[in-house]
Amino acid sequence: MGRIVAPLATARSVTIFCDGRRICKTLYTMVTICSSRSNSKAVLSWIEHFEDDGRVMNAQDTSAETRPDLPLEIAHLLLIDVVGYSKLLVNEQIEFLEELNQIVRSTECFRAAETTGKLIRVPTGDGMALLFLHSPEEPVRCALEISRTLKDHPHIQVRMGVHSGPVNQVTDVNDRTNIAGAGINIAQRVMDCGDAGHILLSKHLADDLAEYGHWRPHLHDLGECEVKYGLRQHLVNLYKDGLGNPHLPQKLKRGRRWKQAALPVRPIITPRWPKSLLSIAMLGSAAALGLSFLTFFHRASPTTTSVSPKAPATATTAASAFPEKSIAVLPFENLSAEKENAYFADGVQDEILSLLAKVADLKTISRVSVMQYKSGVARNLREISQQLGVANVVEGSVQRSGNRVRVNAQLIDARTDRQLWAQIYDRDLADVFAIQSEIAKAIAEQLQAKLSPGAENAIESPPTGDITASDVYTRAKNLPEGGKFVFPKRSRRAPTRK
Repeated sequence: MGRIVAPLATARSVTIFCDGRRICKTLYTMVTICSSRSNSKAVLSWIEHFEDDGRVMNAQDTSAETRPDLPLEIAHLLLIDVVGYSKLLVNEQIEFLEELNQIVRSTECFRAAETTGKLIRVPTGDGMALLFLHSPEEPVRCALEISRTLKDHPHIQVRMGVHSGPVNQVTDVNDRTNIAGAGINIAQRVMDCGDAGHILLSKHLADDLAEYGHWRPHLHDLGECEVKYGLRQHLVNLYKDGLGNPHLPQKLKRGRRWKQAALPVRPIITPRWPKSLLSIAMLGSAAALGLSFLTFFHRASPTTTSVSPKAPATATTAASAFPEKSIAVLPFENLSAEKENAYFADGVQDEILSLLAKVADLKTISRVSVMQYKSGVARNLREISQQLGVANVVEGSVQRSGNRVRVNAQLIDARTDRQLWAQIYDRDLADVFAIQSEIAKAIAEQLQAKLSPGAENAIESPPTGDITASDVYTRAKNLPEGGKFVFPKRSRRAPTRK
């Protein structure tokens, strides 16, 4: 005897079918579903002596079948994206992705989650999405481990976004498992707000991690960032022990510049009746005065009307007339714990500017002209571009700690606020000369400037091999007029003679 299962919540009366034919021969009772306004009650009668397997279908629509809801689960997502992927050649894209895949597969978190079957991998074209199903710490630990390994592969620049949220496993056109749902959408938006090296977390996931003391010191709230469709996403930056990117993402910098330039918004208060009458009278007077002025001005100088529309076009033409290979190196921000190390950041900026000035194909703005844009003051790159007459600017930061130095540099098309190149260097202090040379050479190549053999040799040759001598020289060069210079203690010792 077959067993009948009816969708009680969707049908009022049902009929038994088998192989597309209605069966009435052995039907002894009817299946009726009764519903009332206050209390719904389903009554199902048994059908006896039913020998063949059958199925219950809706009498009103026999072609409809009840489909189960999509399974919903919470996943902890890590999205990885190769920065500048679209600018690479096809063979370079393939090589980068293969190398990145090997790096990710070799991480301990990846192997552990894959062994337990708690990991879903989805390729995304220029990166990948990893879904961990066990703990929100897993994608964060994996991101840090990937960032640590990529230090040995500086040519691969990635950004990462982490979020916990609901996802659905769906089957794509190739019958392969794919992921949909709000969780992966938010993770994508979080990652899109970052630059090279950033590990950005959603506020939701960061709040979960902040409950544990070992995570809290490394979580840095960035506030809200405008994402797709005008929505705002609250972000948290993760960096520790030289892993991650401690700098503010460019997308948030542009948003803050816009806020600072905008007029302050004041609450609107409904005026009382006498004030409203006064306002109407004043507006009427102003309108009448303006109309009179325009009429008089139009009669006095009829040619001015045809000239004025050209002003915006002239400004636009002037901005686009800047040489494509013109550049200004703005003062670098000092991120060192000791504020007196500001001279060191100025020295790095000065050396990069000097190296670029040796490239004849580049128009480089002098140090005196750019020092007015000292870091710490809100910068409007488009205004700086107009004032200096350049198309591109270089800005960055320097962090010195003991015998280690971290330099972050980026090249920006100031006319469009578009980032052309960015790199983070984390090395020994003795390698600062090599860092400066690499930055200058990378910028020249990005702007497609022609390097003469003499200029290339000058860029690659360090100014000195003695870091202490360079340090003393930089201190003296940045000493204010009339100030006293104190030699470091170690430099007072007389050299040992053999």
